[in-house]
Amino acid sequence: MARTEFGRTVRRWRDRVSPEAAGLPAGGHRRAAGLRREELAMLAGISVDYVTRLEQGRATNPSEQVIEALGRALRLSSPEREYLFHVAGLVPPGQGTVPAYITPSVHRMLDRLNGTPVAVSDASWTLLLANPLYTALMGERHGRERNGAWRAFLCPGGRVRHTSQSRLAMETAVVADLRAAASRYPEDRRLRHLIAELRANSERFADLWDSGAVGRHEASRKTVDHPQAGVVTLDCDVLSVAGSDLRIMIYTAEPGSRDAERLELLSVLGTQTLAG
Repeated sequence: MARTEFGRTVRRWRDRVSPEAAGLPAGGHRRAAGLRREELAMLAGISVDYVTRLEQGRATNPSEQVIEALGRALRLSSPEREYLFHVAGLVPPGQGTVPAYITPSVHRMLDRLNGTPVAVSDASWTLLLANPLYTALMGERHGRERNGAWRAFLCPGGRVRHTSQSRLAMETAVVADLRAAASRYPEDRRLRHLIAELRANSERFADLWDSGAVGRHEASRKTVDHPQAGVVTLDCDVLSVAGSDLRIMIYTAEPGSRDAERLELLSVLGTQTLAG
């Protein structure tokens, strides 16, 4: 019964979220005003097949991570998020775990910045939400790739260029962030597992962690190698949300510059990709 209620709840709340409210183009004829399953899957970072099985009650035991992702994609209020956990047979994460709830005010801010690449991460640098332009700029990220610390130390490469100096500054700031998060959220098992994995598999991370490295994220300029738009250099600012421990990463270009033109091109490429 709980699994059936979970599926009915997801479907009911999916129907009430318009594409525009989720930052997506409406595009083409729609039988209903709400999100399509494909759109919910994309926003939540899970497969369409899994969304279908959840709604039909054929998928059992969704993880906390999946429920959090669905809650963000569906723009749930705090009480609705708690209800979704309960009908899945789970207890909502407590105060000792990294917060993953995105407030309506942050959602509204992202909606108004649809011409700017913006991403929201939690205190462990796990990507919670990215607007279409950020995804167009950086590419889609799934599974472990959604964690910035994991990418920094265990998945070298990516589209952002780094000098040895900029990479050291980024790595030091990430290690300092994880150390602070581990202190604030001692009950978070995923965070403990991430830190243990990084220490075991990255000598660089282990050295920085054991040395007590201290750093912070500064405003910077980042150069991105995009496969279609070419080289794009943008200002990058990292903002913190008081009370929720979220990190908002915003990329902007100087108005009228070549980089601004390429960012505009990316908005078109991204829209075409989503509509397809």
